[in-house]
Amino acid sequence: MHLNDPAAGPPPSLWADLRAALRGTSADYTRIPLKRAVLLLAIPMMLELVLESTFAVVDIFFVAQLGASAVATVGLTETYLFLIYSIAMGLATAVTAIVARRIGEARGDDASLSAVQAIVLAVLVSLPFTLAGAIWAKDLLRLMGADAWAIEHGYRYTQWMLGGNAVIMLLFVINAIFRGAGDAATAMRVLWVANAINILLDPILIFGLGPIPAMGIEGAAIATNIGRGIGVLMQLWILFRGSEHLRIARASLRWHTPTLALIARTSLGGIGQMIVAMTAWIFLMRILASISTEAVAGATIAIRIMMFTLMPAWGMSNAAATLVGQNLGAGEPGRAEAAVWRIGWMNMVFTLAVSVAFYLWHDAIIGLFTDDATVIAIGGEWLSILAWSYFVYGWWMVAVQAFNGAGDTMTPTWINLVFFWLLQIPLAWTLALPMGWSHSGVFWGVFVSETAVGLFTLWLFSRGRWKRFAV
Repeated sequence: MHLNDPAAGPPPSLWADLRAALRGTSADYTRIPLKRAVLLLAIPMMLELVLESTFAVVDIFFVAQLGASAVATVGLTETYLFLIYSIAMGLATAVTAIVARRIGEARGDDASLSAVQAIVLAVLVSLPFTLAGAIWAKDLLRLMGADAWAIEHGYRYTQWMLGGNAVIMLLFVINAIFRGAGDAATAMRVLWVANAINILLDPILIFGLGPIPAMGIEGAAIATNIGRGIGVLMQLWILFRGSEHLRIARASLRWHTPTLALIARTSLGGIGQMIVAMTAWIFLMRILASISTEAVAGATIAIRIMMFTLMPAWGMSNAAATLVGQNLGAGEPGRAEAAVWRIGWMNMVFTLAVSVAFYLWHDAIIGLFTDDATVIAIGGEWLSILAWSYFVYGWWMVAVQAFNGAGDTMTPTWINLVFFWLLQIPLAWTLALPMGWSHSGVFWGVFVSETAVGLFTLWLFSRGRWKRFAV
């Protein structure tokens, strides 16, 4: 047994497990005690995503100092980035499921081959978005209802963010490889480096320092691309050097159509569920843009805060995906289900605590990012509404990741299609415009639809059909 395996010898102390979680371990997550497996995977996954969301909050903090139009430019650009994120996350979902299943089946060479095909696919998918961002940035902003400042001055932010989308794709997909293999600490360290560089460069490039000129909102995009680019180089170096659970073998460096097709086919469900959710967000932002720039800015700040506070819950949910995939591969469906319920309760407790903060201090939280009274009122209203259903998000994320970790990515896609396209968009539009609720109608439409989808997904998970899914 490996010396670093927490299953070896007497049970380690909590402190020893915490250190192992941060440093990485070669533990077999299908055999060690479930509580310890959750701890070793969830801690680095939580910290990984907390830092990612920290960058998002820091980024919007600096950009907000350039004015509401600059914040709105970020928000409108992100409606397109959400499409890229949805594809990257869909690919990542498939890769985590497939790599985790192969590791659980003790087929390391096939896991390595799957990793290479995933990287190839990520690069190919990024190319059309690079072209669109480089050529049609102004047109894309105009299509989303951007104001004159965004079109004339903010478009370079859009060019950089869409043009450099390959680093987003690769960062998501390669970290998904690490997570599927059980190398959560490696994925965490990569994002620590990438986002630390982002945070360091953000104020320097936005406002200037010494001989470095102030680049404004364009500087934020350049900082992001540099940080993520360095992160990707770090990922590739670790992959080929070898991590605790996976190393890219020379024999895997080839085009393998069956494996690539399996990843593409499995990722369709993951991409579909993300695109449905993200395009729903695009429609919501378009509704808000028709109301006012302040409505877009308030919603943009609120969603950044929401994503920041949900990152620990997403980290725990990602741990559930890895445990489900590896334990199904090892023929332990009961252990896979037990992991999901354990993590779900942890998520609920965490999101309930966040709900209290949102309800009590919603305006003060938004006020950390802007002094515009209208923006504060709008963003604060959304946080106060979210407070009533935030605990449902914790269960929803874990249940969705259980389906995804099993490779059943189509079930969440169909669920999202019904609840987001057929319920959320029509309801938000009706409440906001025909009924005259303005931005409040959008927020309440989101509340109703996302509470419903969370409860339904958890019920469907409890039926257990995901345990029999094969990849």
